[in-house]
Amino acid sequence: MNFFFILNGKALKQLVVIVIAAFFTAWVFYAETIVQIPAFSTNDGPKAVYKGEKDVALTFNIGWGDEKAGPILEVLEKHKVPAATFFLSGSWAERHPDLVNRIEKNGYEIGMLGYEYKDYSELEDAKMKQDIMKAQTAFKKLNVKEIELLRAPTGHFNDATLKTAERFGYTLVHWSLDSKDWTNPGTEKIVKNVSQAKKGDIVLLHASDSAKQTANALPSIIEDIKSKGLKMVTVSSMLANGESQSSEIN
Repeated sequence: MNFFFILNGKALKQLVVIVIAAFFTAWVFYAETIVQIPAFSTNDGPKAVYKGEKDVALTFNIGWGDEKAGPILEVLEKHKVPAATFFLSGSWAERHPDLVNRIEKNGYEIGMLGYEYKDYSELEDAKMKQDIMKAQTAFKKLNVKEIELLRAPTGHFNDATLKTAERFGYTLVHWSLDSKDWTNPGTEKIVKNVSQAKKGDIVLLHASDSAKQTANALPSIIEDIKSKGLKMVTVSSMLANGESQSSEIN
């Protein structure tokens, strides 16, 4: 006996709607599982710190250049900023021992930005280790006190970077708020970007010569942070005085 199922136009449309709705629902559930995974996530292993629990940490990357670091330090000194963290490349530090000494004398923290400006996510493990060790030698010659923080030179890192940092005893530090000063979008735009800062944020700024507008934006950034009643601290102090948010990366 044969059975024939005949669908009229109305029934067929209803079936199509049901199928689409079921597919959409399944996709929503799948998307939610993705959203719940941190930005840099793996199941286990070392993590990169990108946010604290309270206060605000201004961090400055310096990889090259002779002109911008001095003016930025002058602004910090003038506005009596009590704490900041400078991530320095070893090659830059070697060429500017006076500025390195000035950073330390002001009580600011020094973190390592490797030796050369290389993308750690693309380096072989041996090359990455060599770059870190070369930076260690440079800072040792400058009598910089033991460095505990490491930031990937380009900001890009992977699981191998995290594991290498851990082996060397460093905490890998990312950021939660990018000022985008390196794009030179204009002083007002940089100030606006950083005005989003809230307690626990690690702010990315630059003091390399490519960031031409940072020094001009800093006074307004500092005043805005103060107006919110937020304290400016070093990254290490932030981590020591509260829980930090961290993540892993593939």
